[in-house]
Amino acid sequence: MLPIRRIWKSPEVRNSLLFTFAMILAFRFAAHIPVPGVNPDALANQFAGNQLLGLLNVFSGGTLQKFSIVALGVGPYITASVIFQLLGMIVPQFEEMQKEEQGRARINRWTRILTVPLAALQGYSLILLFGQQTATAALFTDASVFNKVLAIFSMTAGTIFLMWLGELISEKHVGNGTSIIIFSGIVAGLPQFLSQAGSVLDKSQLVTMLLFAAVVLLTVVSIVVMNEAQRKIPVQYARQQRDSRLAGAVASFLPLKLNPGGVIPIIFAISIILFPTVFAQFFVNATTPWVRDAATWTLQVFQNHTVYGVAYFILVFAFTYFYASVVFHPDRVAENLQKQGGFVPGIRPGAPTSAYLGWVTNRLLLAGALFLAIIAILPTLVQQLTGNASFVIGGTSVLIVVSVVIDTVKQIEAQLTMREYDM
Repeated sequence: MLPIRRIWKSPEVRNSLLFTFAMILAFRFAAHIPVPGVNPDALANQFAGNQLLGLLNVFSGGTLQKFSIVALGVGPYITASVIFQLLGMIVPQFEEMQKEEQGRARINRWTRILTVPLAALQGYSLILLFGQQTATAALFTDASVFNKVLAIFSMTAGTIFLMWLGELISEKHVGNGTSIIIFSGIVAGLPQFLSQAGSVLDKSQLVTMLLFAAVVLLTVVSIVVMNEAQRKIPVQYARQQRDSRLAGAVASFLPLKLNPGGVIPIIFAISIILFPTVFAQFFVNATTPWVRDAATWTLQVFQNHTVYGVAYFILVFAFTYFYASVVFHPDRVAENLQKQGGFVPGIRPGAPTSAYLGWVTNRLLLAGALFLAIIAILPTLVQQLTGNASFVIGGTSVLIVVSVVIDTVKQIEAQLTMREYDM
């Protein structure tokens, strides 16, 4: 645990944390401002048993259920980031830009620009989605074109506002701002979940409640262990001539994490799995019969728990490998080791070292990707096995909460250590 006294005695860290709390309060305040003209009664029962809307609600930080001005959350911003990271894998020019600080700054600027049309597009599709789901009442009290345009404009502005808050939080180096916003939305919805679960409890469900608590505890422990697990590759540095002295050989290690992406692969997978449903909304009322039928079929398929679970599992598994290939390059690591006079014992420097690191990384990622994918579909598995939706463990939510807490604690500890060295 972080020593509170050390944090309080460090003005920079203390002010950074207070600033982060203020930004979270601003986000939660905006989360209670509804989109103009929306009928709240039409949204009351839309999230019961609907995993797609539940996933959207988690991704938005719990703001979608209230249909607030920040209902889209940071989803469009993350989608834009995914697009440019994919371009970095495909287009050589983008790959070169990602290696330079000026190029990364330009890509960040383009990401912010792309967020605006993506937010408007997602806002419109969200209106179409809720408009089709609300059979008993209209989504808007006045379903005029002006009200719909105003709603799209409000949600787009809300996304830009959250993107700005997230970047401000990230600049304080106490955690990733985007992840902290999603984290705060999940935590804010926890009291409501506990009250709803407690309202349907009786003495006959005591065993179920204890089993649920045990599974949650086991899930949290597993996430912490897998998140911190790493393989230490031994590295030996040869003797080097430094000035007039001869430095002796140094033994070190290269840490390779079992899950290098943390919660990022799940966030990427959510962005992609939502795309077919969002895209199909635009063609449900198409005049061409086969286009209309295809859009309706797409919506029905992704409402199926089995299809949704399989697709979600595959995407999380694939994105774990994809993100690892973005952040870890065995050839570059092998080249840097060779330049510094380092080598892995028993492995020749250069290409053999690169091949060895790639082989080890792929073996580690297999376990990490399987774990992440199982955690992602954990609510579906629990519901299918028990048939009880009252105690459904949100694996994605738990993973995000635990990962954000671990990352934030590490960054705060790094800030405190750096301040102590400066003193």
